[in-house]
Amino acid sequence: MDIKIERNPHPAEKPDSSTLGFGRIFTDHMFIMDYYEGEGWKDARIVPFGPITLHPASTVLHYGSEIFEGLKAYRRADGHVQLFRPIENIRRMNNSAERLCLPQIPEDLALQVLTEFVKLEKDWTPDKEGTSLYIRPFMFGNDENLGVHSVKHTTFMIITSPVGSYYKEGINPVKIMIESEDVRAVRGGTGYAKCGGNYAASNRAGEKAEQQGYAQVLWLDGVERKYIEEVGAMNVMFKIDGKIVTPKLTGSILPGITRKSCIEVLKSEGYEVEERLLSVAELEEALENGKLEEAWGCGTAAVVSPIGELKYKDKKFTVNNGEIGPVTQHLYDTLTGIQWGKIEDKFGWTYPLD
Repeated sequence: MDIKIERNPHPAEKPDSSTLGFGRIFTDHMFIMDYYEGEGWKDARIVPFGPITLHPASTVLHYGSEIFEGLKAYRRADGHVQLFRPIENIRRMNNSAERLCLPQIPEDLALQVLTEFVKLEKDWTPDKEGTSLYIRPFMFGNDENLGVHSVKHTTFMIITSPVGSYYKEGINPVKIMIESEDVRAVRGGTGYAKCGGNYAASNRAGEKAEQQGYAQVLWLDGVERKYIEEVGAMNVMFKIDGKIVTPKLTGSILPGITRKSCIEVLKSEGYEVEERLLSVAELEEALENGKLEEAWGCGTAAVVSPIGELKYKDKKFTVNNGEIGPVTQHLYDTLTGIQWGKIEDKFGWTYPLD
């Protein structure tokens, strides 16, 4: 597909890498493409970054017809820029689109527009340790009426943002509260889709945890409230009695690309990895008898986030003396080493842009 390019006549000055934060600074351009039922995807264009206009009755504003993705571009030591497993994000986005009754984008087209846009903005990719260019593709229903029906007009966009290191002072274990009232998602719902409603519904429990001094919540399943699902907006893993255990994908858990990468790294190195139902009672028992050796969240923003304390109802448990464990550290070093081109990519995960 041909992409029309309208360059920004007033390009911004690149920011100091030490002041980036996350998602506050945006690059000079954005990508837009529209879908019309019966016509398909058309009018692919790159335009100067700025506000967009929506009809007040636009579907996304009333019925939440929206999905998004998150991935990063990394600058290697040799100056070249590369992506990490972009095809996995494209496939997950299409799975999310199917669940929300939004149109899917053919994989080759999605990879084309993604890479061409990021190539245009690649000079924004910072080179300081731990920094990257965050890429946010998103899609929303844009019909201009209030009827509840499958979407006829959809807009797909990509914006990019240079971001700082997730860990400003090193990888420090965080305190997590197990949430026993609110739930993130239920089987048969939208838990496996990356849509905004899942995140909006999680904010109440997150605020409650923060008020009690905890960084995030550990979600239980939405039916029985007994099985571990996710931690905050990340997948979660545990090392229990020498084995790696992570909740299996039952339809209410987001199939994380970092989760998948962790599993593949661990299995390639001989670890026994179990993807299964893990009850909070089993986890509590492992905490009490000392068999829970490590716990960590995993996701695009942080890669891995070690858990140093878990609270369940009135009980508090320390994990690995409140320190990062060797497996957690190894996964962080391995994945970031591949992403930034510091170590050999034996899996074929990286996608160079030039």
